[in-house]
Amino acid sequence: MPWLQIRIHTTPDHVPAFEDTLLECGALVVTFEDVHDDPVYEPDLNTTPLWNHTKVTGLFEADADIEHIRPVVEHKAESLGETNIDLKIEILEDKDWEREWMDNYHPIQFGERLWVCPSWRQVPDANAVTLMLDPGLAFGTGTHPTTALCLQWLDSVDCQDKTIIDYGCGSGILGIAGLLLGAKNMVGIDIDPQAVQATEANAERNNIEPSRIEVKLPPYESDLQADIVVANILAGPLAHLAPTISALVKTNGQLALSGILANQAHDVIDAYKTWFTIDSVVEKEEWVRIVGTKHA
Repeated sequence: MPWLQIRIHTTPDHVPAFEDTLLECGALVVTFEDVHDDPVYEPDLNTTPLWNHTKVTGLFEADADIEHIRPVVEHKAESLGETNIDLKIEILEDKDWEREWMDNYHPIQFGERLWVCPSWRQVPDANAVTLMLDPGLAFGTGTHPTTALCLQWLDSVDCQDKTIIDYGCGSGILGIAGLLLGAKNMVGIDIDPQAVQATEANAERNNIEPSRIEVKLPPYESDLQADIVVANILAGPLAHLAPTISALVKTNGQLALSGILANQAHDVIDAYKTWFTIDSVVEKEEWVRIVGTKHA
């Protein structure tokens, strides 16, 4: 069946009031979107920042009384001082949303050999190294530039018989890719228990032997030092954790860092230059990957 949706363009300060009003009028769900595609990067802890121009959308059943709802929303706008409210009422046709969602995901190639593929698709290259990964709650599927940068790098280096640590493993995509590319074993570390579960589940989906993978919550108490460490988190945590992450890399081992905006690269490099010779800084869509080799 079709649905009705009401869209309101407003400012961050007025979002909670419009959200409450739409819910009181019977909205099944209320969502927030950015009107002008202004990204919000690395917000402060325990904050939920909104965009300067936010679109608030309330979804209603098809038989909702719009003639009642419209004046209620307009009255709320007047009380907030928004005399020229941008309010739109639209019919949203029903679809097979699961099929629509699945159709949006295709195999993606990273470098020469590596492909990430959802379970319902086939990789077009029979000789590919294929990582099976379904989009879901868990954190990383290769579509974000920072993940892509790390996967491309892993495909370009010699992982054979190496030990790899995926710090901030999320879905485990980077560590599991390393295993499929020949690494001997992998340790995943993440602060989120769901990430631990997701990494273990994705390793099983890719037929990784349990003895080759260990996933832990920090702090990771071990003398293990890896040949390769990848950390795709955010610039602030990367800089703060520099001593911890650096200690996980063997002498002459390699470190790849991402989750970093181009204008943050200098600060992250400064945090790691005590331990590493920086080999390359590669940019993709305003994000960068920093690679270094640990010196004695």
